[in-house]
Amino acid sequence: MHPTINTLAHWQRRVLAATACLLSFTGLLWLVLHYAIGGPMEGLPHPAEAWTMRLHGAGAFAALFALGMLAAHHIPVGRRLAHRRHTRHMQRQYRSGLALCVLAALLVATGYALYYLVSESARPALGWTHAGLGVALLASGLWHRAHRMRHARRLAP
Repeated sequence: MHPTINTLAHWQRRVLAATACLLSFTGLLWLVLHYAIGGPMEGLPHPAEAWTMRLHGAGAFAALFALGMLAAHHIPVGRRLAHRRHTRHMQRQYRSGLALCVLAALLVATGYALYYLVSESARPALGWTHAGLGVALLASGLWHRAHRMRHARRLAP
């Protein structure tokens, strides 16, 4: 491994990928069920909405585990590498990693607020904000990984 590459262990990549897939799938499925399909009778939710949210909540707990896993090693090492080696690649990775941390924190906060804090009248607007943040996090995470992979290929012998 090159000293300027901060890679995750294989199992950590798998945990992140599985968590991202679960949250993305259940979040998008809930949006489709709630807004596009609807329930069997006017004004009632689709019967699968509750189970979709239960799975999404389980995925949220897995995501909190994954964030803790990253906070224990990957984030501090990335920060040290970015500050020691002022290469364009490291600075770009640091900024995209920082954006991922901010987006993840906002997702946790909006998810918590949706479940525990907001009124029914504020729920749709905050729900769409939460969904937009989720899409942004997924896209940013894919960009962060793809950019690191391009850099690793350039360094390979």
